[in-house]
Amino acid sequence: MRYLPLNQNDRAAMLDVIGVDNIDALFHNVPESARLKGLVDLPQHQSEHAVERHMAKLSAKSVSASSVPFFCGAGAYKHHIPATVDHLIQRSEFLTAYTPYQPEISQGTLQTLFEFQTQVALLTGMDVANASMYDGSTACAEAVVMAKRVTRKSKAILAPGLHPHYAAATQTLASTLDIQIDERDCRPGRDSHVIDHITDETACVVVQSPNVFGEIIDLAPIAEKAHAHKALLIAVFTEPVALGLIKSPGEQGADIVVGEGQGLGVGLNFGGPHVGLFACRQKLVRQMPGRVCGETVDANGDRGFVLTLSTREQHIRREKATSNICTNSGLCCLAFTIHMSLLGDAGLKQMAVLNHEYACHMADIIDGIQGAEVLNETFFNEFTVKLNKPAAEVVQQLADKGILGGVPVSRLTDGQDDLLLVCVTETSTDEDMHVFGEALAEILS
Repeated sequence: MRYLPLNQNDRAAMLDVIGVDNIDALFHNVPESARLKGLVDLPQHQSEHAVERHMAKLSAKSVSASSVPFFCGAGAYKHHIPATVDHLIQRSEFLTAYTPYQPEISQGTLQTLFEFQTQVALLTGMDVANASMYDGSTACAEAVVMAKRVTRKSKAILAPGLHPHYAAATQTLASTLDIQIDERDCRPGRDSHVIDHITDETACVVVQSPNVFGEIIDLAPIAEKAHAHKALLIAVFTEPVALGLIKSPGEQGADIVVGEGQGLGVGLNFGGPHVGLFACRQKLVRQMPGRVCGETVDANGDRGFVLTLSTREQHIRREKATSNICTNSGLCCLAFTIHMSLLGDAGLKQMAVLNHEYACHMADIIDGIQGAEVLNETFFNEFTVKLNKPAAEVVQQLADKGILGGVPVSRLTDGQDDLLLVCVTETSTDEDMHVFGEALAEILS
C-alpha cells in the first residue's frame, strides 16, 4: 500500500469535523506514560530508491526459513505448500485480507466457507465447525467462554502442556468475564495430573495434544472424568497435520475442538496471519461463536449456500452475541481449504507419516549426542530436548553456523532454560538433520 502524506490543512479539516482542537485530544484516553514523545528517529526525507535499498539491507540481516536447515515449530510450522494454493487464492474474486462482509452476494465464497467447515469437522472428528476465528489462541479463548455459557459454571482448568501463548490469550479474555482460571505449572510430563483437579465446579478442561512439548496426550480418560462432573473437554492442537495420523479429538470424547490451521496452506509469514479452527458437537452449535455457512436449496430447488446461526456482534444485537468477533482472515481459510483438497485423505496421511518418520530419525540422532537427551516418550513431529547448556545460547551458536535449530522453551515461559523444542517436517532433508547433529555435538562437547 502506498503512503499518502497529509498536510497541515488536511489535518486541520479532519480535526474540525471531529470536533477536537489537536491530535493529542484524540488520544486523551491513552496514559501519558504510554505516549511517544516527539518524532520517531527516522530521516525526514529519502528517495523511494534509497528507502528500498535500506529496507533490503535490513532484510538481508534475517535468515529465511527456506535458506538454511530449519527445525523451529512451537506453534508455527514450515510445510511445503503447493504452488497451486498461491495461484488460486490470488484470483481477483478471492483476493482480500478480510472475510467478505457481504458473502450472500457470492455463492462461490459461501461454498468455500462450507467446504472449509466440512474439512475442519472431518479433521477434528466433530459434528460442526465455524469459519470465524483469527488464530488458534483466540479460538481457545472463545471455547472457554462458550463452555461457561453451556455449563453455567465459571471455572476453567488449563493443562500444563497448553501453549503459553494460548493460555495468555485465554486468561486475558477470561479476566473480563468473571471466569476463574486454574493455576498451572507449564512443564513436560504433567498433563495427566489435570484429571485430579476436575470437580463439580469445573466448567471445562483445556488440553492440548500434541502439547507444547510435543507430547501426545490420551484425551479419553480426561473426557470421561470431565463428563462425570458435567464439565466439557476442550481439545487444542497447534499442528493440523498431526490429525492425519493421530486419533481425532472427537473420537477421544472432546466436546469442543480448537486449533491452528496455519500448517496447511498458510506459510510462516513472520508470525501471521494465521487461521483459527473451531468445531463442536451438534448439541452445542447454538452456543458456538462466529458464523456458520449452511447448505440449502433455492426457490427452483437448486443447491445453494447461506450464512446461518451467525450469532456474533456484526449480525445481531450485542447483548445476544456469542462473540465479539467481527471478521477473520478469510483468505487463509481458503488457502487451508485448497491445500486440504489437493492432499485428500490419503495425501494428508502420507504427509503426516513423513513428518513422524523424519522426526523419529532426528530424535535418534540427537539422543546419540553427549549432553543432549530427548525427553518425550511420545511425539508427532516435535519433541523436547534437555541440554547440558542453556538452550538460548545453543540456538544462537547454531544460528551462527547457519542452522535454525529450534525454539528455547525459555522464550515461551519462564525458567526451564535447558529445554529446547525441535521440530522436523517433510521439508527437512536427511542432509539437514545430519548437519544439525554434527553442529549440536560440537557445541555441546
